[in-house]
Amino acid sequence: MSLQEEITTAVKDAMRKKEKLRLGVLRMLTAEIKNRRIENQCELKDEDILQVITRMVKQRNDSAEQFTKGDRPELAAKEREEIAVLEGYLPAALPEAELEQLVKEAITEAQAESKKDMGKVMKVVMPKVAGRADGKAVNQMVARLLG
Repeated sequence: MSLQEEITTAVKDAMRKKEKLRLGVLRMLTAEIKNRRIENQCELKDEDILQVITRMVKQRNDSAEQFTKGDRPELAAKEREEIAVLEGYLPAALPEAELEQLVKEAITEAQAESKKDMGKVMKVVMPKVAGRADGKAVNQMVARLLG
């Protein structure tokens, strides 16, 4: 079953069970996927849908952080609940050791020697960790290993 079909089934299930929060999040996700499909003018693959979900999670993390700073814990809590729903559709995060191993392999593959070669390494490693690791964390690890 594709990720798109899984999300569609989850929307129907949330409707039947009257889960308002989950239904709302899944409808937002469906709308975002539809917008991306119109933007690209083609059907989205699972990797593209994972990018959409990752972007939505990142947006909600930023919002939750801002709500916390603004002394609005109830809104921050709602954002975190939405994140929990979205993360259910992402693959499990890579453990630190496995991520480091992938970065080391990418450094070797890209023949990188210094921080000037970070772009080459990122081009090699990001497709391998798509949806399983945050780009910022990967960037920091590449910088640390090349530094």
